[in-house]
Order: sequence, then C-alpha cells, then structure tokens
Amino acid sequence: MEEQGAEENLTWFVGIDWATEAHEVCVVDNAGKKVAAKSFPHSGEGLAALCDWLLKVTLHAHPCAIAVVIELVRGALVSTLLERGFQVYSCNPKQSDRLRDRHSMAGAKSDALDAFVLAEAARKDRVLLRKIQPESAEVAVLRELSRAHADLTGDALRLENRLREQLLRYYPQMLAFGSDLDELWRLELWELAPTPDRASKLKVTTVKSMLRRHRIRRVTADGVVKTLQELKLFVAPGVTEAAVLRIRTLIPQLRALREQLRLVDKQITEMLDSMTGEEDEQSSEQRDVTILMKLPGVGKIVASTLIAEASELLRTRDYHQMRAIAGVAPITRQTGKQGRNKGPTPFVSMRRACNGRLRTALWYWAMAAAANDPYWKAASNQLRERGKSLAHTRRVIGDRLLRTLCACLRAGTHWDPLRHSRVA
Repeated sequence: MEEQGAEENLTWFVGIDWATEAHEVCVVDNAGKKVAAKSFPHSGEGLAALCDWLLKVTLHAHPCAIAVVIELVRGALVSTLLERGFQVYSCNPKQSDRLRDRHSMAGAKSDALDAFVLAEAARKDRVLLRKIQPESAEVAVLRELSRAHADLTGDALRLENRLREQLLRYYPQMLAFGSDLDELWRLELWELAPTPDRASKLKVTTVKSMLRRHRIRRVTADGVVKTLQELKLFVAPGVTEAAVLRIRTLIPQLRALREQLRLVDKQITEMLDSMTGEEDEQSSEQRDVTILMKLPGVGKIVASTLIAEASELLRTRDYHQMRAIAGVAPITRQTGKQGRNKGPTPFVSMRRACNGRLRTALWYWAMAAAANDPYWKAASNQLRERGKSLAHTRRVIGDRLLRTLCACLRAGTHWDPLRHSRVA
C-alpha cells in the first residue's frame, strides 16, 4: 500500500541514458513538458551533482515524488539514486527501442532523445516498467560468487577441450580414464608420462603411489600402465613435441582454475550457511533460503543462482514473472486464419528472451530432481511417454518446480517428500 501511494504521488519524471563516461539526463513534468536536460560524468562528484540537480530543477520536490527510468538494474548510478530516495525503474533496452518509434518514425536516435523517451515512459507507461528495490549486501556478494563460478567453469571447460584436442593428436590412451581431464591425478599422470615413449618406461609402483596419494580407487595401477603402453599412433615428425609444448602451457592454467573453483565453492557454501542460520531464530529471508534448499534437486549452485538472479521475485513470490525471466514460459503467437471457416491457429514456441543464468540453473535443477526424486522422475517419464523431447520435458519440469517453490514460499512450508512419493 505504501508503494502504491508513492507511485500515485509521482509528479516529476526523469530519463537517464547511461554510458560509461557520461550520462544524459532529461526531466519532464506531469504535463509532459520537457523541463531540463543535462549531461553528467560517471564519477562520484558527477553522480552527486546529478542528484542535487534533479532536486533543484524539480523545485526541491521530495525524492519519492520523482520517478527515474534507466536501462540498468544495478550499478553505482542505480545505487546512488536509491540511496538518495528516488523511485527508480528499469526499462529493457529492447522495450526502449520500441518506445522510441513512438517519437520518431524516421528512426532518429541520439542520447538526448533516448533520455526523453525514458522520461516519457515513466510518465505514460510506468506499468510496463520494473521497479528496482534496494538489495542486501549478502545478495550482491552471492551474485558475484555465482557468476564467478559459472565463468570459471566455462573457462575450465574450454581448457579441457583444448587439452583433449592435443591428446587426440598423438596420445589417445590418456583419454581412456574418463571425461574429466582436469582431475589432478590425470594431470600428474600426464606429467609422469607425457609421451607414449615415456609411458613404455613407466613403473607400476610409481603409478600406485600416485593413485594412493590422490585417493583414486576406480582404476588400478596395473590397468593404467597397461592402457598407456598400448600400441602408439604413428604421427608426423614434430607433432608429439609440439603437442607436449602446448599441453605444458595448459596444465598450470587448469590447476589454477581448479583451485579458484574450490575457493569459490567454499565461499558460496559459507554464504548460504550464513543466510539460513538457526531455524528457530530465522528471519523471513532466511526461511525463504531454507525452503529453497530443501526442495529436491536444489544444490548450492542452483540455490545461489536463483537467489542472486531473482531475489526480488522470490521475495514477492511472483511465479509468472519468474517463469518468464527463467525462459520456461512459452511464447504464443496467434494471428490470421488457416483454411476455410477456421479460427486463428496459435503457434507456441520456446521463449528466447530470458536470463541465461536462470535458464541454465533451472535446467540442472529439473535434471537433478528427475534423477533423484520419485515424484519428479514419474512426472518426467510421463512427459517422455507422451512424445515430448528432452528439452521440452526439462522446461516443463522446471516450470512446475518454480510453481512448487512459490507455493511453498507463500505458505511458509517445506517440501513434503513423503506426500509426493505416495502420489508418484
């Protein structure tokens, strides 16, 4: 009710076309008249001057009566405006591009025009915009940790693929022990025998000591030595030496990435533990995290991604907005007619415009839930029996998991595995 009252009392509307060096600002009044426009540098003094200038040109109106629209959802500029008490709204860049056509059909574009378009969007189309709320420090830290984990995982995968490419050139025996080439014992094994000629001289006792040190039991030293000493490939002169030189540059990078991933994993675990706390003394936010963590298929990476990328939607339990941002809500196009005396034929397709990190997290969440929980496994099998593809099945299961999550959050209850196991 307080937020509705603040929105009804808005009398000044500001559009900011942000940039890395300078921000173009435009102010319009309640009648749509352009009051002032100015550019401010992206610096501490520049942002402070921007806020002071807004109060001056709006005749020292209360910040709650000033709506500011920007294409960002976070950053120093957004944090400064929220800290000064302004009502800040986010406008999707694609949305602002469509709104610009309302003011210039010829396709004109400039920073000043973009700022004016955003200000007019605050005055006329505020219902289409997303209001930005201040977020906690824990969510900000968790977001960077989850994104760092995703980036490091991607970097490690690229290095693994390069290592695999080099081994296929001259040493495919080294690929016979599994697909995880970045395991520390695999890297040390290559250093013990970087070429087939060196592998022919490798001792079983050396390999056994190495496996014992890394606590590897799924393979034996005799089997490893026998595999490495298989008949080698015939390659052109210089290929083996070149591949060895290339691999020597990849192994230190893989070791460094594994260590960084280990540290990030530890920090994410500590952050989630601090956000749950003791169950008897939990706040509402801590209860939400606990409910999320107890759902089937939710691990620390999925939980951290959901909290980091959709914290506001989790707080408001907005299932419909969350399923759209996560990419599991389909797109329906229904226009024209097909055949004689037939109505419009709908065309349903996958939603492409979404948060990629949320979509990936939801994919792995649905995969883990279908693999480990009887209820979701039965639901997944039923969809597959109906002829749905694997990708379609994962999206449907992810959509149902989101609906279950929001229902649990609204009711303040945990997932009941016994009840749903009986249903399955």
